[in-house]
Amino acid sequence: MHKRVLVIEDQDKIRRIIRDYFNKEEFKVLEAGDGKEGLRIFEAEDIDLIILDIMLPELDGWSVCKRIRKISDVPIIILTARSDDDDMLLGFDLKADEYVTKPFNPQVLVARAKMLIDRANGTVIEDKSTIYKEGISINKLSRELKVDEDIIKITPKEFDILVYLMENEGRVLSRETILRSIWGYDYFGDIRVVDNHIKKLRKHLKDRAYVICTVFGVGYKFEVN
Repeated sequence: MHKRVLVIEDQDKIRRIIRDYFNKEEFKVLEAGDGKEGLRIFEAEDIDLIILDIMLPELDGWSVCKRIRKISDVPIIILTARSDDDDMLLGFDLKADEYVTKPFNPQVLVARAKMLIDRANGTVIEDKSTIYKEGISINKLSRELKVDEDIIKITPKEFDILVYLMENEGRVLSRETILRSIWGYDYFGDIRVVDNHIKKLRKHLKDRAYVICTVFGVGYKFEVN
């Protein structure tokens, strides 16, 4: 049976992109353009995962998330154009499972959805989701970063970049490659956004910042001693 994903998003273009990518992976996608319609569909259908925008007409995403959590543990991915830490923490306080900022890579969104559904069904092995290198520990399920056992709070994009670099240890990744993989092909902003995120990420890593090496004129790589 196809897994059923409910997309609650008021922008037609974004819903269409999400629908197309999920349909390719044989998901059944249900759509709502406002919060009240999203709740109505959720209450009427058997849903495996929700992708929920925050800035919605009729009823905002925070309110939708709060109401759903009163009656269900269905995986919820918060989708928003804002990347404020306070917003992210509020999402997790409301027991959302993931927090994705726009613009996003649809393929990464699908991968996260699959992981959350598998975890909800008890088919994910926790140990396989953990990367540990040079005192840096990343848990891709809980999206927790530890440096020398200290929990470090970083933004979703910073987290995704670090995972991408660690999973490609020793490989030089160009700025363009990082931009496409993390922000998606639809992102048309300044490529320097990669450099800015790397700079912030190094500050978070403190004494371990040396693992992110700059390859001048090309990009970055994760390398341990």
